[in-house]
Amino acid sequence: MTVTDYLLHRLTSLGVRHLFGVPGDYNLALLDTVLAHPDIEWVGTANELGAAYAADGYARTVGFGAVLTTFGVGELSAINGVAGSYAEYVPLVHIAVSPTQAIERAGAVVHHTAGDGDFERFARAHEQVTCAHAVLRPDNAADEIDRVLSTAIRESRPVYLRLPADVALAPVRAPGDPLATNVAPNETNLAAFLAAARCRLSGASTVAVLADFLVDRFRARDELAELLAAGDFPHATLSMGKTVVDEGNPRFLGVYSGAFSDPRTRLAIDGSDLLIRAGVLLADTTSGGFTQGFDAESGIDLGPTTAAVDGKVFDDVPPAIALAGLTELVTELGITADEPPPAPASTRQPATDGPLTQSYLWDAVAAATQPTTTLIAEQGTSFFGICTHNLASGARFIGQPLWGSIGYTLPALLGAQLADPSRRCILLIGDGSAQLTIQELGTLGRHGLTPIIILVNNDGYTVERVIHGPRASYNEIGTWNWSALPAALGVHNALIRGAHTSEELDDALGQAARNPDRLVFIEAFTDIDDAPELLVEIAQGVRNRNGVRD
Repeated sequence: MTVTDYLLHRLTSLGVRHLFGVPGDYNLALLDTVLAHPDIEWVGTANELGAAYAADGYARTVGFGAVLTTFGVGELSAINGVAGSYAEYVPLVHIAVSPTQAIERAGAVVHHTAGDGDFERFARAHEQVTCAHAVLRPDNAADEIDRVLSTAIRESRPVYLRLPADVALAPVRAPGDPLATNVAPNETNLAAFLAAARCRLSGASTVAVLADFLVDRFRARDELAELLAAGDFPHATLSMGKTVVDEGNPRFLGVYSGAFSDPRTRLAIDGSDLLIRAGVLLADTTSGGFTQGFDAESGIDLGPTTAAVDGKVFDDVPPAIALAGLTELVTELGITADEPPPAPASTRQPATDGPLTQSYLWDAVAAATQPTTTLIAEQGTSFFGICTHNLASGARFIGQPLWGSIGYTLPALLGAQLADPSRRCILLIGDGSAQLTIQELGTLGRHGLTPIIILVNNDGYTVERVIHGPRASYNEIGTWNWSALPAALGVHNALIRGAHTSEELDDALGQAARNPDRLVFIEAFTDIDDAPELLVEIAQGVRNRNGVRD
């Protein structure tokens, strides 16, 4: 087979059924092979950044993604998306097709280069935002593809392959053994960890669990659910790890945001005698500006490759294996939690014909989620507004609070919807963010996808207004005719609704639910100064850390 055939075979073994990207003359011959492949569909996006974001959303849904660009201009357009995947532990491969080896050897001044004969410049740039990389040659292509893709799975981060156009068509041996993606534990360290955990569990008066997104990235959801069921422990997540647990479980305490958490949540997490932290990575945007009330050196802490008990670290203990071991200990010791305080009663407001508020918007969207919903929330008012609301059991959540690249979610919606058509996506995105990537709405339409898109029209960059400059011109954006865009971008038969009141929003959401075979575009109008309480509180910390004075 050819190098391209080999690479596509390995990608399908990782669950990849769609390849995102933009054509360029260096990659056109390779794309002929992609189009002929029986198991991979080419998804041409409006630009390479959108392709990288889409591959990220795809990988968060099925476990791995792939983006293909041309050399230089294409790969640099995509690199911001790859960097976000690196920051948030999303495994994918960026394939950049470059000029032939003969052109490289000649140092020729060809298009999409800097004109100086340096063909490694852009590969070096990717070294900073990938966990493995390679330039493929005929004599190393198979081994390097295997090495790089295996590393992506083990470390749950993006990788980079530069593929000269002639190498793409070169012959290579057929694949041998499956990719080596499993991480074997250090059995001695695992036994020592479980011994220390046994002592800690035996002496704990109360136990609580705090989970985060790394549980999902390192494939430990099932093991976490088994631990929670075994001990019936009260538990919460950080916003970045929203829906890694069942939010319909009566023991679920909601999202933990440090000092800005619901008092019931904060008491259970900060006040527990033993806090088990599963896949937790504390960031300013998810920890309430680092206002967490627990001791990071105390308790049981499970990371991507290590487990710790009261600050003593045990290397090479993967989280899934550590969680399974803890479940056995909890079952053996007969540990069960006390009854938690009752959850506060629902306070959802009735719909009226008055102006729509963000508070009502988030309540209504959360209530509209189904077990088969994937809710995607853009960084800003959408993310901070919805993250504190429980979603239906089985619903999934995608956000990007650490990298926080505005415009990410609309292309990520494309990837997530293609990855799992059985789940209908709901996107929450602000008008400012949408202006960066709205062109991928046309890609959604071209592929016949039917998500629900809720555009929050609050006249500009509200998240930035809350931090600084509430009426500064730099937080203003152009006024667009949003309801005209679906048709302008080629989305046929879209259901388009506007919502100025809560009654109109409820009607629009009801129509969306009754029309699963149509793309739904809801423009929700809220006041320019209306913002989620959590965002307002976190913004104060951002101002302080940035040295901003009002």
